[in-house]
Amino acid sequence: MIKVKKFIFNPFQVNTYLLYDETNECVIVDAACSNGDEELAISNFIEKNGLNPVMLLSTHTHIDHILGNTFFSNNYHLKLSAHADSAFYLEHAKDYAAAYGLPLTHVEPVGIFINDGQKLHFGNSVLSVLHTPGHALGSVCFHAAAENFVISGDVLFYQSIGRTDLPGGDYPTLKKSIWSKLFTLPDAVMVLPGHGPETTIGTEKISNPFIALD
Repeated sequence: MIKVKKFIFNPFQVNTYLLYDETNECVIVDAACSNGDEELAISNFIEKNGLNPVMLLSTHTHIDHILGNTFFSNNYHLKLSAHADSAFYLEHAKDYAAAYGLPLTHVEPVGIFINDGQKLHFGNSVLSVLHTPGHALGSVCFHAAAENFVISGDVLFYQSIGRTDLPGGDYPTLKKSIWSKLFTLPDAVMVLPGHGPETTIGTEKISNPFIALD
């Protein structure tokens, strides 16, 4: 059974998720820690709970979601797993970081490419990859069917959706991703977004002002 620990990192208030189960293997999703205190917060949790990091996953590679990738690569010997289309943003990551005044001296490349429908295994647990472009090229969500939750990145939020005015963004594509990949999940599935509070598929399907009952 997957347990979820949420950390909120960097000035953009990104939700970084640490997933772990009874084997103590763990997965980091959207490593957004941007300074020593944030790195210490998550590494102390890993050490205190005797966890063994085995995967580093990105829902997408916008600058606010990748600031901690090098920390995890260097300290836990993990390769970044992301969709192939995500590499586009990494090519310009240092420019984006400088524009926002964010610390970024090294950009971790995608080391493992993941695809729609792929099953990611760690410990006794499984995550399914859902390719959900529209907010960003290569955007994916991670669905834990047994535990009834989905990590939605910046695709779907509580009463909102990801912005589509950045490079690679497209509202019709995002709408299609949400309806075909997320709103086909059971209504009770908990949505763990890239920013802000949790919600459920059923709640957003009915009352999200940007996409509900479209």
